[in-house]
Amino acid sequence: MSDKTKGFVGEFQEFIMRGNVMDMAVGVIIGGAFQSIINSLVNDIIMPVISVLTGGINFENWFISLDGSHYATLAAAQEAGAATLNYGVFITVVINFLLMALVIFFLVKGMNTVRDKFSAKKDAEEEAAPTVKTCPFCKSEIHIEATRCPHCTAEIPAIPEV
Repeated sequence: MSDKTKGFVGEFQEFIMRGNVMDMAVGVIIGGAFQSIINSLVNDIIMPVISVLTGGINFENWFISLDGSHYATLAAAQEAGAATLNYGVFITVVINFLLMALVIFFLVKGMNTVRDKFSAKKDAEEEAAPTVKTCPFCKSEIHIEATRCPHCTAEIPAIPEV
């Protein structure tokens, strides 16, 4: 191999091994697995409830036959070889998308709420442990463990531990 090819291969390996590319690959794989969970939630749990609430309306059989004939179902029109405008299928896909987006929104919102609660606890713990104190003589900020002020050189009395 020439130096030019080694350089290209080396650059490609460097690109592939970057953290953000690997993170993106993991995200795509997890997203694919997560998509089947969301699809099942929407199709197997939410859509049947919506079907009951709407009286069993099946949008998928809403279509216009472009040959002018009337067909009872979309499957019958497709079996006859008729060209159809399947606006009901489009409506179903849009509803599924909106439901998936809503489910994902609630999942992310829930995860953010949990993260914020843990973050608030961590922040409270960090605030509880001060790292500086004030010199009683010159009022300068000094390290919490200092026994002599670096500004006025006064000896600092020890703070009793609680």
